[in-house]
Amino acid sequence: MPKAKPVRPIRNNPSTAVPVRKVAEADFPTRFGQFRICGFSLANGVSSESAVVLVKGKPRSGRVPLVRIHSQCLTGDVFASLRCDCRAQLEMALQQVGASDYGFIIYEPQEGRGIGLMNKLQAYQLQDQGVDTVEANRRLGFEADLRQYTLAAGILQHYGVQSVRLLSNNPEKIRALERFGIRIAERVPIEAAPHPTSARYLKTKREKMGHLLSPAAPRPKRRR
Repeated sequence: MPKAKPVRPIRNNPSTAVPVRKVAEADFPTRFGQFRICGFSLANGVSSESAVVLVKGKPRSGRVPLVRIHSQCLTGDVFASLRCDCRAQLEMALQQVGASDYGFIIYEPQEGRGIGLMNKLQAYQLQDQGVDTVEANRRLGFEADLRQYTLAAGILQHYGVQSVRLLSNNPEKIRALERFGIRIAERVPIEAAPHPTSARYLKTKREKMGHLLSPAAPRPKRRR
């Protein structure tokens, strides 16, 4: 597993409160450990955005939680698609947060980087014709990534979290939380072993979207 790397926080960003509402909470035993499962929604009267949160442990003074913000991926999380690394990342996050003393998994329904499931399937169709994930989204009239992390920041604020150890390879998640005054004490890499069918997807995330991923290992040369 890659060694965790510290991230220097952006300074002088004032905290902005995000109004959220806890809809429900219950015990949630899993094969990864004992959690509390909660439902949250934005309470701004404008958006109906919601998220499911798994909470491990309880806050204590000086304790920095391990946090994963995971965007829903029906094809990967449920159907075990090998076109992406989403399910592998989710299971890694469940294992690590489940083994921690204090942590959160924030699961947001932002399918296809925010374009929705049906559009994502159309993007798959375009990818089968040779384009990458970024170009497919653009051909459908979308930006490469439409996701917002306002609700995730509001959920962490709800729990009084001021600093996190973030399980992520995505710099935009770091910037998003910092914009809301949440300090990134550490970025914890979460890289799954590449698969031949996901190699191009991972390369696109690294080269076009700036994700902090290790370059693919060169293929061994064949002996003659």
